[in-house]
Amino acid sequence: MNFASDNTSGAAPEVMAALAAANQGYAMPYGRDPIMDRVRATLREVFEAPEAEVHLVATGTAANALSLAILTDPWGAVFCHRNAHVEEDECGAPEFYTGGSKLVLVEGAHAKMTPETLLGAITLTGRNGVHNVQRGVVTITNATENGTVYSAAETQALCGVAKGFGLPVHLDGARFANAVVASNASPAELTWRAGVDVVSFGGTKNGCMGVEAVVIFDPARAWEFELRRKRGGHLFSKHRYLSAQMAAYLEDGLWLRLARAANAAAARLSAGILSIPGAVLVHPTEANAVFASFPRAGHRRAFDGGAAYYLWPFDQPLDGPGEEPLSCRMVASWSTTGADVDRLLALIRGRD
Repeated sequence: MNFASDNTSGAAPEVMAALAAANQGYAMPYGRDPIMDRVRATLREVFEAPEAEVHLVATGTAANALSLAILTDPWGAVFCHRNAHVEEDECGAPEFYTGGSKLVLVEGAHAKMTPETLLGAITLTGRNGVHNVQRGVVTITNATENGTVYSAAETQALCGVAKGFGLPVHLDGARFANAVVASNASPAELTWRAGVDVVSFGGTKNGCMGVEAVVIFDPARAWEFELRRKRGGHLFSKHRYLSAQMAAYLEDGLWLRLARAANAAAARLSAGILSIPGAVLVHPTEANAVFASFPRAGHRRAFDGGAAYYLWPFDQPLDGPGEEPLSCRMVASWSTTGADVDRLLALIRGRD
């Protein structure tokens, strides 16, 4: 019953089988393996972007930070939501890899920027010329850190604001698969057709061992990415092990099937929590994360029974009146079963 993160799940069997197959014999290094050719072709089909360049790294932090580095100058601003992963969970990596650009935080309910809040942030940036950081790049997280999803229309509206100032747009898609199945939009509609320039296409949180793809829709930007990836220490020598994971992830729509399973488990959990007296959702459940509040006694029973998830925020005490509500984050993964969900709900309710 581990709902701490989708990172806690194992890799999908198909991915592990692909790694075992890739381990046979020899293959050219540094992305020149034949599996990478298949990955590149498949992602171009997925995004309906035949000219897109595709590069692999092992972590989402590398994918995001290196992507932002090719889209802004060191004196540029990176406009992101206040709760974006690049702000809260990457230890200054975007600032480091961009050479010093500044994250400018944008407000919005449920971790979603709005055109109005983004416009306000951009308008206030760089107004004193050389004394300020300049307008640089907009980064959107989909699905968001609060488990919500930007529709294609919402993405397009944000990109419209950015393009009005001549700014490129990056999409942090660590949970992009969950956003695609939740929105019923195509990958193209959620990205380049809406105005996105570069996508970090996640695999690790959705059944891979450790691989992320950076999809660059303007090929002219790709060479700089390659140089920054190498200079930053993120070009794998035995690249075939990244390629094999991504190839298996994409084959026959596995990435979408895994995301559907995770989203369905989260929906089941969300509905069950709402049946608990005193429980409410803190954020809408739109992808594979559930943010909820319910009485402290239920949390104590869950933790005592072996459940793993996070109180959100972390500093809420478990000691105290049982009826007092505490908020939490629970994340379902591709391997979360209905039985896992039902067992957690039974613990919260106090039913063995």
